[in-house]
Amino acid sequence: MTTTPPAAPESADAVFEGYRPLLLGLGYRLLGSMWDAEDLVQEAYLRWSAADRAEIRVPRAFLVTVVTRLALDQLRSVRVTREAYTGPWLPEPVASDAFGPAQTAELRDSLAYATLHLMERLTPPERAVFVLREAFELPYDEVAAIVGVTSANCRQLYSRAARHLAAGRERFHPDADAHGELLRRFLDAAQHGHLTALADLLSEDVVVWNDGGGKVRAALWPIEGRANVLAFLMGLLARYGLGAMRLVGVNDGSPAVWTEVDGGRQLVAFDIRGDGLIHGIFAVLNPDKLTHVALRS
Repeated sequence: MTTTPPAAPESADAVFEGYRPLLLGLGYRLLGSMWDAEDLVQEAYLRWSAADRAEIRVPRAFLVTVVTRLALDQLRSVRVTREAYTGPWLPEPVASDAFGPAQTAELRDSLAYATLHLMERLTPPERAVFVLREAFELPYDEVAAIVGVTSANCRQLYSRAARHLAAGRERFHPDADAHGELLRRFLDAAQHGHLTALADLLSEDVVVWNDGGGKVRAALWPIEGRANVLAFLMGLLARYGLGAMRLVGVNDGSPAVWTEVDGGRQLVAFDIRGDGLIHGIFAVLNPDKLTHVALRS
């Protein structure tokens, strides 16, 4: 009688690589920057390699804890940098398959571009608690241990974070085809100067953010309200026009627009809500923030 020999245990590197997409997704959600998330994951790998794995009962919990605490430290320092940033700071967009398939609505929602932008309102502990609880569905006790607070404080942080985000955040996710069709109507109206058709697609409280990072000419303040946004868009188009355009999937898979304005490439993402109107337009012009979409599109 022959017996099948037991499978050899996975190497430390193989275990880590299995969690890499999850850790990148966690770091990106916490920081809004793929570059920074990649640095966090590399540091987590170094700590994993140096750790006594005989003492690590649950590798996933160990690695999630390391990445979250590294991200908290970085969030506290980058807040000052982002406050001094030239113009509005927007998250770095990523290709929609950057972290593998998003299995749950919560994971998709926390990856949506508009949600990431809203999370900039949160304090570092609020953001960490919100992401770990909302997206990764960890128990409060586990989240509290990772963040270094009591379970009661953890619940308070989550409640505050949810309240901060509630005004600009919906569970509604438009069908990708419907989303794409709305953007095609928007682009057609913009290209042909159809002011009424364009206005019909914008909410009264629509806001445009432009992130040039001081490297590309861009509006230094958000443009708020339908009338102001229409005047801004029509002035921009009259002066520069639009270059070649195409739709690409970003972040949670929502369509965004690659285009050229004044010779520079930019990616434009949109916040479309349950009323079928555009509530936010996010134009990322800073070339440093476009590589993780440009390289994949």
